[in-house]
Amino acid sequence: MAASYRIGQIVPSSNTTMETEIPALLRAREAVAPERFTFHSSRMRMKKVTREELAAMDDESDRCALELSDADVDVLGYACLVAIMSRGHGYHRESAQRLHQVTVDNGHPAPVVSSAGALTESLKTLGAGKIAVITPYMQPLTKMVTDYIEAEGIKVVDSISLEIPDNLEVGRRDPMLLNDIVDRLKWDGADAVVLSACVQMPSLGAIAAVEERLGVPVVSAATCTTFQMLRALELSTHIPNAGRLLSGVYDE
Repeated sequence: MAASYRIGQIVPSSNTTMETEIPALLRAREAVAPERFTFHSSRMRMKKVTREELAAMDDESDRCALELSDADVDVLGYACLVAIMSRGHGYHRESAQRLHQVTVDNGHPAPVVSSAGALTESLKTLGAGKIAVITPYMQPLTKMVTDYIEAEGIKVVDSISLEIPDNLEVGRRDPMLLNDIVDRLKWDGADAVVLSACVQMPSLGAIAAVEERLGVPVVSAATCTTFQMLRALELSTHIPNAGRLLSGVYDE
């Protein structure tokens, strides 16, 4: 019988994409590997992507980790990149350690992967010293994201802000629109392109095509989060048609 893993997801209440794209990636993996996955979520309230709502939402993450550890999940994915980044440089490490301790104290220890930490760590795995980024955020939040990435030692050569404050509207976007938006991105000299620096902005359908067209690795918050969760589970990271990061070439 194939091993089965419980994927815990800490999700903003208005997020409609993490519970579609990450399961879609892992279902694609099931087509080529024996392991199976189930998905379990706990939600934090957030409707508008503002610094104040993000901070209030992040304060609920401990409760979510506790609830998910009641289900004895094997890994927890924290699904809001900008919420973590809005709380100061390097906060993804503090958050992951604290939430992991919640699971330990509850008797069901599980590793914690945040989309913020997953993005920066995955870019380092790719050897990407310079990147270009597309976000759905208002410009001040995008600046905060790019500053956070640069504080991790990765230079951002260009960014595009789509300036959509309503999180539900972000989730309704057609991912294939990114094919055209990336043409406005000044990515020359970049080692990788972040097609969506937001787990809520759909991008999965465009990743492989844009990567083939640009000739450099193309990632999203969702593909990076999936990559790091598979690593935390000590599983192969090969997923078909999900870009170079998830090609399996970086398996340790």
